[in-house]
Amino acid sequence: MKPQDVPTKLEEGAQLPIYGSEEAAGADIRAYLEEEVHLAPGDSKLIRTGIKVEIPKGFEIQVRPRSGLALKHGVTVLNTPGTIDSDYRGEIGVILINHGKETFVISPNMRIAQLVFAPVYQACYIKEETLNTTTRGEGGFGHTGTH
Repeated sequence: MKPQDVPTKLEEGAQLPIYGSEEAAGADIRAYLEEEVHLAPGDSKLIRTGIKVEIPKGFEIQVRPRSGLALKHGVTVLNTPGTIDSDYRGEIGVILINHGKETFVISPNMRIAQLVFAPVYQACYIKEETLNTTTRGEGGFGHTGTH
């Protein structure tokens, strides 16, 4: 599949998102900081990237955590996945949260998250008085399994 062009505007010193391998689904993005940011256990902060994008209509970009930061430090993206809509033109920000036990230091240009480019399908929600029944019915959270 041919890659889709996404016009990208960078603040001075910011870097384009980069895929870590030929078949990677997510492109790494970096912190756009003048100095280190300390993220205490339990804290969350909005981290700048210095990146603005023009996403084609019919697509979105999802902001997802980096697995290495999650595994090694307990640091992840708070609103996972974050959604960037095609009509948004502001700077991409990443809300990082520290679920770890020690303060995590975010340094300038550190890889902090990844962007996944994806198609969007909108639904047409139609008001109905009843819905078709299923075996599951209205069973919710944890209903389909016992373990």
